[in-house]
Amino acid sequence: AMDGVPPPASPSGLSAYVAVSQLLGLTLLATTGAWLGRYRGGVAWHSPLQFNAHPLCMVLGMVFLQGDALLVYRVFRHEAKRSTKALHVLLHGLALVIALVGIIAIFESHRSKGTPDMYSLHSWCGMATFVLYLLQVSAGEPLAPLGGQRLHRACDIPVSPQWLLGCGFFLFPGASFSLRVRYKPQHIFFGIALFIFSITSCLLGITEMLLFKISDSYSHFVPEGILANTLGVLLVAFGLVVSYVLTREEWKRPPLAEEMALSMDFKTLTEGESPGGGS
Repeated sequence: AMDGVPPPASPSGLSAYVAVSQLLGLTLLATTGAWLGRYRGGVAWHSPLQFNAHPLCMVLGMVFLQGDALLVYRVFRHEAKRSTKALHVLLHGLALVIALVGIIAIFESHRSKGTPDMYSLHSWCGMATFVLYLLQVSAGEPLAPLGGQRLHRACDIPVSPQWLLGCGFFLFPGASFSLRVRYKPQHIFFGIALFIFSITSCLLGITEMLLFKISDSYSHFVPEGILANTLGVLLVAFGLVVSYVLTREEWKRPPLAEEMALSMDFKTLTEGESPGGGS
């Protein structure tokens, strides 16, 4: 808080929904661990159990951590934008690394067993989601300049199509501010869409794994099938709660006073206007 004034309280209901999302997230991680440990023998890297690292990493990275990364701007509503963005990027990067480990695990497991790759709907959807997520994380968001200075910082983002678009916002100042405004909703939309695609891919993977492992007994409501189905329900519930928090207009992070001032300075700088309306 500045000058001893406490920050405004969070909107009514936001804290409760965020708490529910975290409870669901931790529960689905525990359920994933229980399924793999109790019925699939656990997880090990250089062994036949390497396969099990794939579902564990994908649920942890592409669902739980990705969901938390999306919630950062709702939870830390009154923190400095740069700090909040750093946490947002850190969680996305961690999710990406863990998901990459999961993908390596499944390809190495298939190779050791002589199983063909990339033939199922789950593998198609999963790989497409991962590649698009990689591009989304690499793109990030253009860094807002401090007081109109250090515009070259926008080009410090790793190369990707969206990175090029972000640099373009600064290389062509006349269109920069309006394009930045239009780009942000697209970035948010694709973030939520990829989160939904990730959950969908996990659901396809759970179904595929059950049909491969317990196809003869799955229809008899065996405990493993019930536990795995429960995991699927938890994935859907987590996705619904996170998506609800993200789409509530009144729960969006309000710009701080200094951010609004910087935005006005940046618009003045890029559009060639003066505060008094002159050029």
